[in-house]
Formats: sequence, structure tokens, C-alpha cells
Amino acid sequence: VQLQASGGGLVQAGGSLRLSCVASKRTISNNAMGWFRQNPGKEREFVSRITWTGTTYYADSVKGRFIISRDNAKSTVYLQMNSLKPEDTAVYYCAANLGSIGNSSPGTYRYWGQGTMVTVSS
Repeated sequence: VQLQASGGGLVQAGGSLRLSCVASKRTISNNAMGWFRQNPGKEREFVSRITWTGTTYYADSVKGRFIISRDNAKSTVYLQMNSLKPEDTAVYYCAANLGSIGNSSPGTYRYWGQGTMVTVSS
């Protein structure tokens, strides 16, 4: 599986962005998918995940502001980010888990996209 993330950019606090992650070379319909983020010198942090049936999970820091979704026909996973805060600034990565449920640990995700930068100005 190859993953291509896009949609990052510069936005003011309170604004919105939608990230997309397109998978190629293999279907991801049976895989849990996740979004993580990372800042320099810090560990990669769980943001959200979605199981193969569409059940969603969020980090407490983004709950109520971010929405993860998937379109298996398009092999695409989305992360709608609303009410953005400066502390949301990071490189965002999408990832595919080997299993269909997944979890919040980056180490259990086998395939990773290249990352897309999100910068939120105050």
C-alpha cells in the first residue's frame, strides 16, 4: 500500500482544513486507518483512527473538533479539522494498520504517508 496525504497548509486559529489520504496499489477497505501528528523533537502523537466498519476514535485534544471519515470506493481517508488552534500545528501523517480495528499506537501501523504540514497561526 502506498499512501499519499494532502490538504495541509497555513490557517488562522479558529479556521478549518480537510486532510485527505489516498491509498494506491492495494485496497484499504479492510484496514483500520489512522492520523498521527508530529513536531520536531517530539514523539509521533495519535490524533484519530477509524476501523474498517467506520467506528471512530479521537485523542482527547481533538475530540469535538476533528472528524475522521473514509470512502472505501475511493480508497481515501479524510480528516476534517475545525476550530483549529496553534497547538494543532504539526506534520500530519496518515497510516494503515495491518488489522481492521487498529489502536492508538504508531508502532502497530504498517504503512505511512509522507506527511502534510499544518500550521495554525494565532
